Amino acid sequence: IMTIATLRPDGWPQATTVGYVNEGLTLYFLCGLESQKAGNLTQDDRVSLTIDHDTPQVMEITGLSMAARAQAVTDLAEAEKVLRMLPLKYPQQVSLPGPMPTPDQVRIFRVMPTVISVLDYSKGFGHTDVVTC
Repeated sequence: IMTIATLRPDGWPQATTVGYVNEGLTLYFLCGLESQKAGNLTQDDRVSLTIDHDTPQVMEITGLSMAARAQAVTDLAEAEKVLRMLPLKYPQQVSLPGPMPTPDQVRIFRVMPTVISVLDYSKGFGHTDVVTC
């Protein structure tokens, strides 16, 4: 699961939980055509995001946080590829309440990290390794 923070026009950050897929370090997520995220990203492509999961023990916490840039996917072949990748990420999903959206029904974003912080509490409380892309 990924939480992505965009910047609203008034300067306040907006954090939203989204599903995502990745191809290497390139991340993709989709949202509604008229969503606040889509509108925010047309004004400012900078995002911060986290990818993580809950753990039963504090010292087992791991996760990623990133500074990145998000651009709308406009290439139809790339958009269709992303939409094919999404169901593969959730193999236990029996069915969706409706058909998968088509590229013209959603906004798909490509997220390219610039800085990645790798959080691993097993190496010490709050231990983070920083990677610049």
